[in-house]
Amino acid sequence: MAYNEEISSRIYRLLRRRKGLTGKKMFGGFAYLLHGNLCCGVRDDYIILRVGPDAYQQFLQAPNTREFAPTGRVMRGWVVVEQEGFKGEDDLRRLITQAVDFTLSLPPKDTA
Repeated sequence: MAYNEEISSRIYRLLRRRKGLTGKKMFGGFAYLLHGNLCCGVRDDYIILRVGPDAYQQFLQAPNTREFAPTGRVMRGWVVVEQEGFKGEDDLRRLITQAVDFTLSLPPKDTA
């Protein structure tokens, strides 16, 4: 299993009404993009969040959270949250909202 489809569905339900939403297979899992910018995704049984450089260290202090290093090199501004960190819908909504807020602060990419 490359990614947990149930977790991906939970994320999609939170994002589905957002303009500019697209999804694609990436990082050995499934990623969600907003206006061409990567926002979040799921791989195996964990989620990947784009939180930005300002919130990065704060996120790493949270339980069930670690650096994202898909190729062995850490991607600063991105974190992994293990399933224990988003069991409840409120927890997942809060995490996804933080990733969305950062991603929407970026200029849209030309996806044509």
